[in-house]
Amino acid sequence: MEKGWGSEPRGAKIEKNVPLSRREARILINVLQRGEGAMSNFAMSSFKDRVLRAAKLDANLYEEVEADKGAMGQAMTVVVLAGLAAGIGSIGVTGARGILVGTVSALVGWYIWAYITYIVGTKILPEPQTKADYGELLRTIGFSSAPGLLRVFGIVPLLFGITFLITSAWMLIAMVIAVRQALDYQSTWRAVGVCVIGWILQSLTMMLFFSFFGGSR
Repeated sequence: MEKGWGSEPRGAKIEKNVPLSRREARILINVLQRGEGAMSNFAMSSFKDRVLRAAKLDANLYEEVEADKGAMGQAMTVVVLAGLAAGIGSIGVTGARGILVGTVSALVGWYIWAYITYIVGTKILPEPQTKADYGELLRTIGFSSAPGLLRVFGIVPLLFGITFLITSAWMLIAMVIAVRQALDYQSTWRAVGVCVIGWILQSLTMMLFFSFFGGSR
């Protein structure tokens, strides 16, 4: 009678739940730690690559993070780092308090601008193929802050003005690309219009926000 694939031959003993020796356990732990380290290095490398591509105005990058729901943490990190860079770069003007203000402003502004852009872009000025949600705008707009990391060089007094001027224009261009890709626009000028409207409304909202909290102290 033929044996099936899963049958045990007579007389064979199969040991189960055999404990590992200390040496084997150490080898296994080292392998797992190396695997975790490799994954961590890969994730960091991927993040750095995305930040560079965002700063290079790579439209495909914005399509990529639009579709990647797991990129929200990375987008927030870019916003926070850009805010810190702005605070450090302007420390000669605003003092150390500017670091906190810059970071909070970046985060609040990010949420507000993304929401306004979502409403204007999908409800008021959509194109026939426009389909997006708030999360997609948060991710793409978050990565458009990548050029703002260079604002840290504003800490050099002679570079402060030119650094903030160039990075502001750079971030605006990145924002237009981010919005265009997230909203699936064919027209870049429509994306420009949405960004301008969003910037105006966001600026007004931020003024009210800080005047309220500033006046409440």
